[in-house]
Amino acid sequence: MIYNILFVIICAGIFIFLWNAPPETTKKLPMDEIHKLFQSMWKKAAEKFCEKCHNPNGEVPLPKKHPPKYRCLLCHKQTRT
Repeated sequence: MIYNILFVIICAGIFIFLWNAPPETTKKLPMDEIHKLFQSMWKKAAEKFCEKCHNPNGEVPLPKKHPPKYRCLLCHKQTRT
């Protein structure tokens, strides 16, 4: 009986912790003509095209404090509408 109560308490703690998580603030992959092709691709296949435009010398440079650039769609979710 003690293990059941302990299990319920731990599950409730995890639930409360996850319930209080901050909202997602990372921008989603835009649904425009440029990015439309990448919405339906597998993540790793689509990520190969990101650095063409998103690089220090590209059309859309990344902020200086941007995390590693090789896993773009791990944070920037595809909208897939």
